[in-house]
Amino acid sequence: MKSRTFAIIGCGKVGVTLAWHLAHIGYLPIGFASRRAASAHAAAESAGGGRVCRDPWEAAANADLVFITTPDATIAFIAECLAEHKGLKRGAVVLHCSGALSSEIIATVRRCGAHAGSLHPLQSFAAPTYPENPFRGIVMAGEGDDEALDLARAIASGFQAAFLKIETAHKTLYHAAAVAASNYLVTLLAASTRLLEGSGIAPENTLQVLLPLVRGTLNNIEKRGVADALTGPIARGDVATVEAHCRKIEQSLPDLLPFYQVLGRYTLPLAQGKVSADKLRELAALLGRS
Repeated sequence: MKSRTFAIIGCGKVGVTLAWHLAHIGYLPIGFASRRAASAHAAAESAGGGRVCRDPWEAAANADLVFITTPDATIAFIAECLAEHKGLKRGAVVLHCSGALSSEIIATVRRCGAHAGSLHPLQSFAAPTYPENPFRGIVMAGEGDDEALDLARAIASGFQAAFLKIETAHKTLYHAAAVAASNYLVTLLAASTRLLEGSGIAPENTLQVLLPLVRGTLNNIEKRGVADALTGPIARGDVATVEAHCRKIEQSLPDLLPFYQVLGRYTLPLAQGKVSADKLRELAALLGRS
């Protein structure tokens, strides 16, 4: 079977990483375009070939697969440029990697007879990553036209990632879930470190104290599921402890009290069946105060 050719439009961290790994699972690089020529040259070098072009439609013109890996705000513009300049061959698959946007943002490529889709790696990229495979074992979520989905699934398989098909209409909720699990975990730890500092722990030691606890919790979630991994005062119906927490936080770090209370309120449903209805009502009343 003839190897598929690919082009990358937008050669930042994700684009360069994709270029290397696509080339190493048998895809042939033919074109690269980026706002900075140096970035496009870096992507071509990582892939072991391909032409660096000034314009995206030149880079994409003969590719079977085109990845648009620009910032979200310019994805639709790039797709429109490709369509306007007839920079896609009929039957080409165009994928973007945005988590928040669906394939409808690049619907204009269908005017050229191309297929639109998205393939989002549930992974953060602090820098271009190769030869180590950052995709191995992660989830890559795809949606879009059937032809685009088929190729997205094949790419995920080649990268040794799990493929998750999502509905185009629900892409935003999928991304909100990813943000809550990843970005807001950082927010949660930022608040927790402030509470520890308030207790007298030196700032440089707070993560050392908390990270083993976080790892243990994640391990319990993986083994037992979310609800059965819940421990602590709400899981025990310990009203006195939660009340003491609220009182001390209000005295010492009052801006964190609403944060603590909101998290507590969303924890209450996880304790149903473990804690009496009376205790849950007491906790709800306590956590509803701000």
